[in-house]
Amino acid sequence: MTRLIMRSSVSAAIVVLCLCSTLFSAPDSIRTLPPPQTAIGKPLMQALMERKSSRVFDSQPLSMQDLSNLLWAGFGINRAEKGGRTAPSAMNRQEIDLYVALPEGMYLYDAKANVLRLVAPVDLRELTGTQGLAAVAPCNIVFVVDREREGGKGGHGHSWAEVDAAFISENIYLYCASEGLATVVRASVDKNALGEAMKLGKKQEIVFAQSVGYRKK
Repeated sequence: MTRLIMRSSVSAAIVVLCLCSTLFSAPDSIRTLPPPQTAIGKPLMQALMERKSSRVFDSQPLSMQDLSNLLWAGFGINRAEKGGRTAPSAMNRQEIDLYVALPEGMYLYDAKANVLRLVAPVDLRELTGTQGLAAVAPCNIVFVVDREREGGKGGHGHSWAEVDAAFISENIYLYCASEGLATVVRASVDKNALGEAMKLGKKQEIVFAQSVGYRKK
């Protein structure tokens, strides 16, 4: 009888430990980013001189400050009174959303609130690219166009979404050059598999992805 009680107690303790581990390891549904540091960085011409693609990353996670800075540089709000962004978009439709794949989960960048909103509590980094570096980079930014916000094709029958996404990507490149981070933009993405894992809507489409991390020493 005593052994049975002891076994039951041990089993109950294991269950409690597992539950606690799950609770403590679960990512936050909303991660508040620190205010971006807008008074740092190298002069623009120097950043342009040092801008390059890098495919080798340190596995160290990006700090919340660096994450806040690079997302703001990419497509943050720089004119609060009008909701203006750091990158242009055709007709100011702001149809590109930035999803951030981190080891603890996939998040949507909410520039207005300066927060990351949890989309999927799993590591989807490997799905953000067909190249092995995607799974190694501590941060992969997925550029997603909302076709409904885009409002159809613009002048001359062209979609501006890819151009608008490229503006954002170059902003991220320049921030990384300024702060000594490694980055590379990638078009090799299984968009169907990743879109399904991200639970994207019918009007949302993946444009490309960009890996970011600290340079490997």
